[in-house]
Amino acid sequence: MPIRWSALRVSQAMDEIERQVDAAQPFFDAAKEKAREAKTISSLPGYMDDRLNRLIWDIDRIEAVRAAIASVRRDIPQDALKAERNMPGQPALI
Repeated sequence: MPIRWSALRVSQAMDEIERQVDAAQPFFDAAKEKAREAKTISSLPGYMDDRLNRLIWDIDRIEAVRAAIASVRRDIPQDALKAERNMPGQPALI
């Protein structure tokens, strides 16, 4: 049974989202480094160290976003995607 939604448009959306995440990665890396630097501040109380560890952990969760993108891609019916890509008049992929 054919799907009623555009596998191609979903695939293209994932491409765009992945480009945005890739573009943001240097900012996440810099933020994580700043948090690590903050952990070295002299006489930092334990509760602040805990908060900074949590911040670093949260920044690392960008990998969960990448995993979610991969999950969407895995669930796109490849035969429908291929058929849409081969349809005349389809715009070129960005």
